[in-house]
Amino acid sequence: MESPFFNLAVFATITVLAAALLWPRVGFIQAMRTRMRMTKRTQLEDALKYAHECESNDRPVTNSSLAKALQISPAKTAELAAHMTRTGLIFLRDSRILLTKEGKQYALQIIRAHRLWERYLADETGLSATEWHREAEKQEHILTGTDADKLAAEMGDPVYDPHGDPIPTTSGKLPPKKGKPLTDLAEGEFGSIIHLEDEPGTIFAQLAAEGLNPGMQIRVLEKTSKRIHFIADGEEIVLAPVVAANVTILPLSKEDMADAPHDSLTSLNIGEAGKVTRISRACRGQQRRRLMDLGVLPGTIITAKMRSAGGDPIAYDIRGATIGLRNEQAEMIHIRRIEETVS
Repeated sequence: MESPFFNLAVFATITVLAAALLWPRVGFIQAMRTRMRMTKRTQLEDALKYAHECESNDRPVTNSSLAKALQISPAKTAELAAHMTRTGLIFLRDSRILLTKEGKQYALQIIRAHRLWERYLADETGLSATEWHREAEKQEHILTGTDADKLAAEMGDPVYDPHGDPIPTTSGKLPPKKGKPLTDLAEGEFGSIIHLEDEPGTIFAQLAAEGLNPGMQIRVLEKTSKRIHFIADGEEIVLAPVVAANVTILPLSKEDMADAPHDSLTSLNIGEAGKVTRISRACRGQQRRRLMDLGVLPGTIITAKMRSAGGDPIAYDIRGATIGLRNEQAEMIHIRRIEETVS
């Protein structure tokens, strides 16, 4: 004969399992349904972003190219396209996918959330530049329009993301594109970096490893079919043309260029001094504000005073105060060396 306690335990177990599966808000089945809806929404929003990018660059969008971009089967792509057509986000013309006014507005909302989040990651966190895009791709599907507006307001309504891409306004306005690829500059020509393409990630990683950032001024030294050799803010860099094509340049005249090449603060020997010309654009957010709060501003005289046993950090005299800076921080402070040493 079965024990009543055994039957009670079985009933309780079944009840708990049923609750775990069927509970309206937190049950397993509900969680699976939510995940499936989120996956479909993510695919739809990624499709809109892709279509907007292609239209902006005069590239046609077809079911085939969309399937490849989203990495889904042709059947699922056709199903997705049919859904977007029914909901008024796209229309077809000669087998090409085109965005409706509503579809373009929706795409710009996603792009706004993505670029704002990249700006936030660059300015307010220590996350590596190569991680910004991937993390923003997750967050863009979660941020509501209200969330995006609050984030923008907290950051002072930035106009550009850290790659130099314009951030759409709340109403969906974007400035016209300008500039040309670095590969279009001839030997001896000058320019300023206004954009770094962040896809594909492997190429952006190479640009980030070279320390390139929007705002840097460059001069092309040599241009061949195999390499582009140029100076960027005083540093010599060599890129393959396929990589250099992902750097957008605004051409400048020689008169528009900044003064002669600079040194970084790390180049000073103990006892030597330099005058700050600027802080590198690679130094962002809290780190940049901390340096400025310490008095690291254009015109400030900084003297190297003492090196730690391991060589990092180094103590500097900044406006009468002794401040320890790590080499990675000092590297981003550009100076003009003062010839006379300071004791």
